[in-house]
Amino acid sequence: MTALRLALTELRRVTAGRLPRAALATLVLVPTLYGGLYLYANKDPYGNLDRVPAAVVVEDAGTTLANGERLEVGDQVATSLVDSRSFDWHRVTQAAARTGVEGGEYDFAVIVPKEFSADLASSAEFTPRQAKLQVVTNDANNYLARTIANQVAAQVTKSVASQVSSTAANQLLTGFTTIHGKVADAVDGAGTLASGLADADRGARELATGAGSLRAGQEKLLGGTRELSSGATEAASGAERLATGAGALGSGLATLDSRTSTLPADTRRLAEGAQQVADGNARVAEAGRQVAAASKDLASTLTSAQGDLADRLREAGFTDDQVQQVLAAATRASGPIEDANARVQTASGQLDRLSSGAAQVATGADRLAAAAGPLQTGIHRAATGSATLSTGADDLASGNRALAAGATKLVAGQEQALSGASRLGTGANKLADGLDQLSTGAASLRDGLAKGLKSIPDPSADQRKAVAQTLGNPVGVQANSLASAASYGAGLAPFFLSLSLWIGAYVLFLLLKPLSSRALATGQPSWRTALGGWLAPALLGLVQAVLVFAIVTRGVGIDVARPLALIGYLVAVSATFVMVLHALAARFGAPGKFLGLVLMVVQLVSAGGTFPWQTLPEPLHPLHHVLPMSYAVDGVRRLMYGGSLAPLALDLAVLLAWFVAAFAVATWAAHRAGRWSALRIKPELAI
Repeated sequence: MTALRLALTELRRVTAGRLPRAALATLVLVPTLYGGLYLYANKDPYGNLDRVPAAVVVEDAGTTLANGERLEVGDQVATSLVDSRSFDWHRVTQAAARTGVEGGEYDFAVIVPKEFSADLASSAEFTPRQAKLQVVTNDANNYLARTIANQVAAQVTKSVASQVSSTAANQLLTGFTTIHGKVADAVDGAGTLASGLADADRGARELATGAGSLRAGQEKLLGGTRELSSGATEAASGAERLATGAGALGSGLATLDSRTSTLPADTRRLAEGAQQVADGNARVAEAGRQVAAASKDLASTLTSAQGDLADRLREAGFTDDQVQQVLAAATRASGPIEDANARVQTASGQLDRLSSGAAQVATGADRLAAAAGPLQTGIHRAATGSATLSTGADDLASGNRALAAGATKLVAGQEQALSGASRLGTGANKLADGLDQLSTGAASLRDGLAKGLKSIPDPSADQRKAVAQTLGNPVGVQANSLASAASYGAGLAPFFLSLSLWIGAYVLFLLLKPLSSRALATGQPSWRTALGGWLAPALLGLVQAVLVFAIVTRGVGIDVARPLALIGYLVAVSATFVMVLHALAARFGAPGKFLGLVLMVVQLVSAGGTFPWQTLPEPLHPLHHVLPMSYAVDGVRRLMYGGSLAPLALDLAVLLAWFVAAFAVATWAAHRAGRWSALRIKPELAI
């Protein structure tokens, strides 16, 4: 029994009734339904974006440029978006836009803020601010809407940047025209500058001569200033000594004035007291003269009384001795009286002299009292004048000190002035030399500006417009694709064609047996049994590949660069996938079918069918390089888009390696299946 007969036998088994034939037809159409419907639904989603509702809000207040031009980019952005019909644009207010995005009326909103134009023009004022568009999205409406909105914002930003760059470039080129005119004026000004510098040079020479005369005068003035400083210092010292003496005099006179303030009254009282003393002394002297006269009379009386006493004693009968004794006693008794009389007479003379002196003192005191008033007035005036003299002397000393300090500063200033005059002379000479060079440089500047004027462009309005457009958008994109997909669906087609063939191969083994029981029972060779078990689903897989190719190319309308080669490659891919799933089912039975599903999921994430495989996480890179679907996708891309066929050899080699390895596993499984066991008779899991 050949492998082909085994395959035909299996096909007759699964087509023995109406329902089995319908089930088989359904299994054959699974890749077509999966690949065709998915690619049909995603053939060109970008071509239908004009049905997606979106809001645009313009709050831009605009701005006025330096040249007076009005810049209102916000309205231009909104107009260009609405006119492009890239989406179903609605121009609304910000509140309506946010409410619409929140409620699902709009998928997203683009908001142009109030300062948008002003921020765009801010660079011209050297206060650059980045203008920002606001994009409002809601992933609850559609996740991809956010990505699309960001792409729209990026495109609008690029367009606005190009427009603003063109405007700025136009202003720059306009500035060239202005510069051309200003440089022409500068040429004339340079000529005037050269002439003026020649005059300035002559003036600098005269300045140098005058600076020499100024220095000589400053030297004389410095000598006089030094003499003034010396004299002012000496005057300040004398004024200070005068102030010290005047202060001492004032202090003494003030003391004298304060102590003689009562002198007139005191001398008057003294004069009056002296007069009273003189009057009293006169009375005392008169009384003394009277006492002296009485004392003299008493002494005379005592002397004459002694003679009378002796006569009376003799007459009384006293003897001469007794009389002498009595007289002697009387003489002794009269002695003190004589002494007292002598003293009284002396005292009387003294009292007379005292009275005369007191009279003279009273007269002098009277004259002193008369002179004390004018004396005290003079002392008071002298004290007041000395205080004024002291104050004036202090002021004179202070002024002289200030004069001396000022004279010292004046000397220092004159020395600086002399130094400055010297530097002025030196600087004037240097200025004259520099002006000579400057005059030469000004002439060179005039000639250079005249030459440079010829090099400065003076573009016309049309030239400025053309150059501004080029500067505003200096880089263009010229598409030159070696191989390109015509649409989004065409870009996904290689991945979903490969995936559909895996799914088609997977569902075939839901109905077909991987190994023929008859072949196993009759002891057919293992390789023949394995080949026969693969051949029937492989033939059905060929039909699946042809059908899915026809639907994708004819029904969906995806163009293929190499259709015949692609059909052949899809058949090879289907045969390989069928062999891999056949080996899993043959070796592991029902768990093998589960492993086939797991292997499909692993290849979904590692094949690189949507994004470049390099973007996968590092742990998935080995899976991409080993699993067959990666090479199936790569081969379909090259045959569908028309790329280089050189890598196709590696793709076919890897698929062949998987085919051979799977066939070896299936052969080994057929060999094992020839031996019956309890587990095989009653498996734990059967599908």
